[in-house]
Amino acid sequence: MPLNSRSIAVSIAVICFFTIAIIGWSSGLSPFTCCKRALLGAAAAYIAGLWAVKAINAILMNAIITNQIKRQQEENNAGRD
Repeated sequence: MPLNSRSIAVSIAVICFFTIAIIGWSSGLSPFTCCKRALLGAAAAYIAGLWAVKAINAILMNAIITNQIKRQQEENNAGRD
């Protein structure tokens, strides 16, 4: 079952947004600067998270398909014996 890439990417982006905003605020930056940096960081984290989850889904689906093919081949070979 593939992972829901959009919801995971949104969660990663929200966490990144608040982390960057808190780091900027504690460093003494202006609120506008914190907001800009946090928004850009969240957008980058969303894209990176989306790609990462899609890659994980592709790897998992490939493993599941390979496992099913091996299982069918073993069943076919066992039926011949």
